[in-house]
Amino acid sequence: MSDSRRSGLLTDISGITVGHAQDLAVRSGVTAILFDRPAVASVDVRGGGPGTRETDLLDPERTVEAIDALVLSGGSAFGLDAAAGVTGWLAEQGRGFPVGGMRVPIVPAAILFDLLNGGDKGWGADPPYRTLGRHAAEAAARDFALGSVGAGTGARTATLKGGLGSASAAVPGTPFQVGALVAVNAFGSAVVGNGPHFWAAPFEVGDEFGGLGLPCPVPEEAHAFPARVAAGSATTLAVVATDARLTKAQCRRLAVAAQDGLARALVPAHTPLDGDLVFAAATGERPLTDPIADTARLGHAAARVLARAIALGIHAATSLPGVTPTPPGEGRYEGLPPAWRDLYGRP
Repeated sequence: MSDSRRSGLLTDISGITVGHAQDLAVRSGVTAILFDRPAVASVDVRGGGPGTRETDLLDPERTVEAIDALVLSGGSAFGLDAAAGVTGWLAEQGRGFPVGGMRVPIVPAAILFDLLNGGDKGWGADPPYRTLGRHAAEAAARDFALGSVGAGTGARTATLKGGLGSASAAVPGTPFQVGALVAVNAFGSAVVGNGPHFWAAPFEVGDEFGGLGLPCPVPEEAHAFPARVAAGSATTLAVVATDARLTKAQCRRLAVAAQDGLARALVPAHTPLDGDLVFAAATGERPLTDPIADTARLGHAAARVLARAIALGIHAATSLPGVTPTPPGEGRYEGLPPAWRDLYGRP
């Protein structure tokens, strides 16, 4: 269900842990990103069909400066309950924004659509996401799995099984690091046409997702618009983080720049059919030397790292136990397509 091979993780940024929880019968799950100390954060939303919670407070003009956690969840609107599970767990730990004698954990969240993947969604009045959110928070650690786990459990792309990916890198010319985590549930495709090559190949480090490069030439059919069209039924959710000391406005610029990673790794991206968004968070361990140049370098690195994380999520994904992959038909959305590894094997 997941791959333990790594080429860096979001948790290479000190002070961050990540936990997953999933329900294989439902074919859905939750990923929680926890900060040891409140982190400055913002968000950039490019897709036309987002589903979010508490993202308004991430605007640079809003009062609350920092957050305690981020949550990515399957389940469409039902999955927004996952943040309540994480919020409750954090409150038990004494975490949160002080308001009089109370503390209120600040937990923005975003959801992706995985309701038509064939899992058991007959939960009636009691969706499982609050419980999954709590379990994800309880499981948070420095090491975590990639592939068909957490928010990537029931994810898909135009032609292949989606998944959860992560990568990190040092920022050249600075003392900073950046990391990315992404749940890939895209309307578009992460691979070039019908072959094994990833659009993110130019940004690959070593052979972390196969070392296949790009085909030459790129076939014309690789640019075709996906056959399946279902409004609001796809979303790629990403988090980029750095150990730099940033303001909310600078985090917003980091999120904007990181969106280029989606466009480099998914074709097409940012359509009216997606809810694509990027959260950006800064743990503040290292001050900027040159606010403009350093912010630009961080954004450039974040876009590259996010492109890699997308390919790594698809490369690590596996078909779910008991699920027979069904390649998408003309205009069809139901079910789950094959995983990259179903078609091209393990390297």
